[in-house]
Amino acid sequence: MRKLFSIITISILVMLFSACSAGIQPEVTSSPISSVEEISFSKTPRAEEILNSMTLEEKIWQMFFVTPEDIIDIDIAVRAGDATRQAIENYPVGGIIYFGQNIESREQISEMIANTQSYSKIPLFISVDEEGGRVARLANAGLIEKQPSMAQIGEMGEAGIARAKAVGVYLGTELSALGFNMDFAPVADVITVENNEDIGDRSFGSNPELVAKMVAAEVDGMQSRNICATLKHFPSNGSTVTNTHNEKGVCTRTLDEMRQCEFIPFKAGIDAGADVVMVAHMAAVNVVGDEIPSTLSSIIIQDYLRGELGFDKVVISDALNMGAITSVYSPAEAAVEAVKAGVDLLLMSPDVKAAGQAVLEKVKSGEITESRIDESVLRILMLKEERGIL
Repeated sequence: MRKLFSIITISILVMLFSACSAGIQPEVTSSPISSVEEISFSKTPRAEEILNSMTLEEKIWQMFFVTPEDIIDIDIAVRAGDATRQAIENYPVGGIIYFGQNIESREQISEMIANTQSYSKIPLFISVDEEGGRVARLANAGLIEKQPSMAQIGEMGEAGIARAKAVGVYLGTELSALGFNMDFAPVADVITVENNEDIGDRSFGSNPELVAKMVAAEVDGMQSRNICATLKHFPSNGSTVTNTHNEKGVCTRTLDEMRQCEFIPFKAGIDAGADVVMVAHMAAVNVVGDEIPSTLSSIIIQDYLRGELGFDKVVISDALNMGAITSVYSPAEAAVEAVKAGVDLLLMSPDVKAAGQAVLEKVKSGEITESRIDESVLRILMLKEERGIL
């Protein structure tokens, strides 16, 4: 009997070995990995090692997300050469965003991204606003297929959930092929006021539960292609009449109202694994108690986004060159207050050099602790490691 068992065991092993050698894999009974988000990253934890090797100045610059023109003395950048190399050496920022003016062709933008990455000591986040609808830098330049607006998808009802995921998969696939690793999408705002100029058809709609399902689906689709999804604009630009690109926006909704509406899609996106959340500039006066922009509010970021909603990844500001900020704060003041509030990445300061210097001075004076900087930079580096950017 023992001899028979041995013969059977050896036969099975030989069959398995032969199958693997012939390129045939034995049947797996467990569920296959269907997306990047489900993979348990078991890489060497380089993030902390890199953080410990960085100077204070390098850590602060890692928190800045810029256009190429913000750090290069040029009107419009469509190539990355010696000027880009020098700029990144002087200002080793954490990320670069490209706009329509920077995009000419697939070959041109791919080469520009590859060259820019090659000049950076720490690989960069490379992002674009590619939402679908009217906010579509690549599609508007003819590089990829135009996707429907979020409002059009929202009008499909439950059937739009699958469409939202398909949009996420498509955008993730196309962006990845061009060299991008992040998209400032999807919009998770719920429209709660009529004539909302700031968002409008960029939102999936006014039904928070339906918006939540579509947001989660698009996040899942996009990140399955290893592109960092960005939920925007927390706690919601769909609740203001004024456009924060031009002036201060004020939301009068209560915390309970937001919990029952605006928070729902952001929570769904967070639960779906979204890598980044962008914070709005609008002031939630009945939540915070004053008219401070949400971008600069520790109550919004620390108490509600991180505390109540449980988001522990990367927080980015909305663009700091928008009127809601520049009409009240200098570039230096806005950067400092955003860091104090808990922002990890400072997007598009109108004077990035003055902003970076201001943050550096506040750390040296002790007003901002270096451990506060380390906290943000570690999150940034951990996400870059997790996404294979490092």
